[in-house]
Formats: sequence, C-alpha cells, structure tokens
Amino acid sequence: MRRRDILNLALAGTGVFAVTAAHAQHGGHAQHHAQPASCPADGTPMQFIPKKAADPTPTQNDIAKYPTCPYCGMSRGQFHHARMLVHYSDDLPDGTCSLHCAAISLSINVDRGPKAIYVADVAAPGEVKPLVEAEKVTFLVGSKLPGVMTKRSKVAYGSEDAGKAAQAAHGGELVNFDQALLAAHADMAQDVAMIRKMREERRKNMSMEHKK
Repeated sequence: MRRRDILNLALAGTGVFAVTAAHAQHGGHAQHHAQPASCPADGTPMQFIPKKAADPTPTQNDIAKYPTCPYCGMSRGQFHHARMLVHYSDDLPDGTCSLHCAAISLSINVDRGPKAIYVADVAAPGEVKPLVEAEKVTFLVGSKLPGVMTKRSKVAYGSEDAGKAAQAAHGGELVNFDQALLAAHADMAQDVAMIRKMREERRKNMSMEHKK
C-alpha cells in the first residue's frame, strides 16, 4: 500500500482531515507549496509548512539544527533515541521528537512528498543514536518499553535481529515503517487525549507550587 493511501485511510478515522480542511478554507491551500519569507517561531498550529530553511543534508548535526520538536516543543536531544526527521522533496526538513509527531507532519503536509524519512536506531552504540532510513528499520510496537508521545510504544531498530532480541525481552509486535505509521495514526486520538491530560496536570501542579 502506498504511503499516501495509508495516510488517507488512517486520517479518515482520526479527524486530522478536518484540520487540513479548515486550514484550506482560510487560505492555507493557496500557500501550501510556498516557503514563508519569515519564520520567527515554530509551533502548532502554524506548522503547516516546515519553517526551517531548505537543507539538502538535514541529517548532519540534526539535533543542533532542529533542537526542539515543532509540534510538541519537546527536546529532540533529550529524546534522541526516538527522534525522527522528514526530508521533503523541496528540501524542507521537519525534525520531530517521535513517530507520533512525524505522523502529524506527514498528515498536514500531505501534498508535499517526502524525499526521505529518518528515525533514530535505538540499538546503535553511542550516546546519541544515529538517524537511519525509516524504510530499512524494524519497529517494535506495543512492547513494555516506554513510548515517546504515545501510550503504545513504537521503538525503531536498525536491524531485524536487534528487534527480535528486544521483542524476546519486552514483548510487542515487529512491523515495518508503513505499519508503524498506520499504528501511530490509529493511536492518535488516544495519545492526544493522554498528552492533554498530562499537560493539564502539570499546569495545575505548577500553579499550586506558585501559590505556596
């Protein structure tokens, strides 16, 4: 199944099409392929076009160039083991903290084809996990390992053997990238609700601390 078909199938059930449709009604469609002249800040809901400058080599020093996820604000350095990077066909890069946020990027940029999609190989040695092509990765979905921006974890392994070893230790199902992306879309509503609840609790706790 083509990735566009997977996105269409998944988004039809998650309500993301309503976001892109509303954006188009307010003139977003006419500007969809134009890079903005000035991008003072990243962040939803303005991130309908990746706001970093075009970059033919986005994987080089990607954390330094794209330190925070434009969709949730999380540090890509802190979550280097789960980070992803979508390199669109017009060389616009979109560095995210996780598969959850990469799925959002691919959804709202549905008319911009990705040149390449990269994900961190959690099994690779080193303090910072390297990016590898997502098409070549085995994902472990639904294991006991903690997830990033999702209740049902989705962890990427650069080799099938590493994925099988993790599955033996932590459970879960081994899938390819397209299947993992479909799982991310299937989990989107539940994960967004979880994230909102966590952030609301954090705001309440911070408010209580300020009142002391």
